[in-house]
Amino acid sequence: MQISETALEKGLPSNLDAERFVLGAVMMDDTYFIQLASGLDADDFSIEKHRRIFQRMLDLNQRGERIDRVTVANELMKHNLLEACDGLSYLVSLDDGLPQVFNIESYIRIVNDKAVLRRIIFTSQKLINRCLIGEEEPDQILAGAEETLLKLGETRVKDALASPRQIIEQFEGGINAFLDPSKRIRGVGTGFVKFDEMTAGLHAGELCILAARPSMGKTALALNIAQHVATDPRDPKTVAVFSLEMSSESLLTRMICAGARVDQQKFRAGYLNQEERRRLQMATMQLVEAPLFIDDTPGVTLMDVHAKLRRVEAEHGLGLVVIDYLQLMSSRGRSENRTQEVSALSRGLKLLAKELKVPFLVLSQLSRAPETRPGDHVPQLSDLRESGSIEQDADLVAFIYREEVYKPDREDLKGLAHLIVAKQRNGPTGRMNLVFLKEFTKFENRTNDLGDPEE
Repeated sequence: MQISETALEKGLPSNLDAERFVLGAVMMDDTYFIQLASGLDADDFSIEKHRRIFQRMLDLNQRGERIDRVTVANELMKHNLLEACDGLSYLVSLDDGLPQVFNIESYIRIVNDKAVLRRIIFTSQKLINRCLIGEEEPDQILAGAEETLLKLGETRVKDALASPRQIIEQFEGGINAFLDPSKRIRGVGTGFVKFDEMTAGLHAGELCILAARPSMGKTALALNIAQHVATDPRDPKTVAVFSLEMSSESLLTRMICAGARVDQQKFRAGYLNQEERRRLQMATMQLVEAPLFIDDTPGVTLMDVHAKLRRVEAEHGLGLVVIDYLQLMSSRGRSENRTQEVSALSRGLKLLAKELKVPFLVLSQLSRAPETRPGDHVPQLSDLRESGSIEQDADLVAFIYREEVYKPDREDLKGLAHLIVAKQRNGPTGRMNLVFLKEFTKFENRTNDLGDPEE
């Protein structure tokens, strides 16, 4: 109770001096209005008269007229609002106490911070009221909370435009490092040589979609990449894997058998020789020591992913996120159709990747179009299931294609797999060959691709 009473005595968060100063600064020099309008809205001001003054400034600016005490007062008089704003004397007093050299950016940031705190309070109060009334299902209330809080987070991100000088100055190592290709930050290596050459790895903040028809091996390839990143002896990075289809035990079994190159069927049946047992032990110890975290919660939501990743990042850092797979995720809310729901999920994952500054490798199903297409069955971007926005949001889209699935009698196709980069926002597209070892559920580089050592 003491905390609640203290909060009530303090009132809603606000800083009236900062609000006065931003309005007063514009009265003195209306060139600051563009800066003000780009950082704040009328609703960001805590009291009504400041909202009215800002709105009249906005009207003047839109008509191309000067903004000063006289023009703002005249505009308020037209709308019979001058007295409601305490008259001309209040407009004159807005710059009282304003430093001779003022920092309008800081004042705008203070006003914005207080406005966000008030919105969080209002949102929380609405949620409390909905919970107390109890007319909705808990999932509906959670969905509303998730959507509102995510929107609040999005409105917080207002990065300013940067000049070439600022971009280079912020680059680690300055202009010399910026112009030296060997010093440029490369993405997270996947262990697949040709793919890394084409993409320079998986890059921070990017949404990478790995899509395929069932039984093509998309989970296997994603796990191979996750295992490589987490166990790379040169630079192991923390990997978080969200599996919505398989249990954590099944995933770990796959990775251990793939790492030890042991037939999964033999492992399950228990028919193992001494050498295979030794390799399994070594592979297990390697994974036990690796910074790898697996979550097998079914129907995980964006908010769940966000909260869990924040915890992992705080405790261990974060290098890569794998989600298997997109269409099994839940948005908790009620969408008009599945396409809209998947669109919201792909957009949310892209925003999350940018916020956390890590690459997201998200698996996706393809429609049945490749099977019904005459000629070959090679996947296309239009085959991405349930949403065209997946293609739009993704920075990279890659497909797995194994012709042996469609032509099991062709011996020359056994183990041949294609990884097709169909879209890459910052690089070329193309196809590369891999080897698929079905008994180990493991993809590997072709021997001749390993001829040149990695830089």
